Amino acid sequence: MKKIIGGKRYDTDTAQFMGYAGYSHPGDFSYWIEHLYRKKTGEFFLHCIGGPMSRYARRTGLDEWTGGEEIRPLSLKEAREWAEENLNADEYKQAFGAIE
Repeated sequence: MKKIIGGKRYDTDTAQFMGYAGYSHPGDFSYWIEHLYRKKTGEFFLHCIGGPMSRYARRTGLDEWTGGEEIRPLSLKEAREWAEENLNADEYKQAFGAIE
């Protein structure tokens, strides 16, 4: 996915994948997945996808919803917090370096 946000380009094809967190599988309406990426500039972002009953749902009509997708830029602090909650120690080390 490619997106321009705040004058900055975010592209999942050129950014480095760091890890993911999710719930269920794509056939489930409550399904969601968040992929953490790092740009060549060092900036982090999430690529988020979800079903029609997830936090990423999009309204299509009166009481009608479909799955959605978005890019969400993260500050370094937000990326570290997300990673601490969702990545294992090796994935965290790959993204942010070793922690004493």
